[in-house]
Amino acid sequence: MAGWSTRDGAARGQVGQRLRVPKAAELIADHLRRQIVRGELAEGDALPPEATLLEQFDVSRPTLREAFRVLESESLIVVRRGAHGGARVQVPDPDVAARHAGLILEYRGTKLVDLYEARIVIEPPCVALLAELRSEEDLKVLRAALAEHDAEEDTMQSIRTHVAFHSLLVQLTDNQTLQLIMGMLEHIIELANLSRVESTVGTPVFDRASRKGLSAHHRVVDLVEARDAIEAERLWRKHLSEARDYLVRGDVETVLDLMGR
Repeated sequence: MAGWSTRDGAARGQVGQRLRVPKAAELIADHLRRQIVRGELAEGDALPPEATLLEQFDVSRPTLREAFRVLESESLIVVRRGAHGGARVQVPDPDVAARHAGLILEYRGTKLVDLYEARIVIEPPCVALLAELRSEEDLKVLRAALAEHDAEEDTMQSIRTHVAFHSLLVQLTDNQTLQLIMGMLEHIIELANLSRVESTVGTPVFDRASRKGLSAHHRVVDLVEARDAIEAERLWRKHLSEARDYLVRGDVETVLDLMGR
């Protein structure tokens, strides 16, 4: 027929296709999930008794409990059994996303160098953004973090302080999306850093890397204070590139190698 096209045919081919209808449990979970993320249900709030929810949603007990299992798997509720049990609300936890992301990276055989390269892509622009937007209060927080790091004498705790400083730079941008993305990487990065430090602590390589790292932290705060976004981003990319070269090691190549230890 004149005017008929492949696109028209594709559209016609879709007519009559069977659409998946959500299960009742999914609809109930979706309803409760929206109430939680909108703040209509606050952390610690108890959901109505089971009998009330069964009547409200007009479903069977197994269906309601399936909905609860969905929300439990998302860490949005916790269900306690027994006479004084019931379901209580938990707010969305970034750690849950981080653990899930870690599992996906493990399953895919993701290399640690992949993780560090992602960090190099994300963090330097965050530092530039902070240099442009920083407040006097931000500078006080950054200087206090540096003072804490300077005073830290325990080697392993010093590494945690180092990682926390990187997180602080992203946090102070006040960009929720960037914070969540970096939060998903932070736990694995800290484990990788600690693993590498354990294998090199007390060596000239470790001492040199520690001095250069702390010097870069001080310098970047100076640049943030001066609102020099271009130089702050350049310095931080160089710092992260050097950290990658130091931290990536031959015997721990993938996230699975690291997490499975």
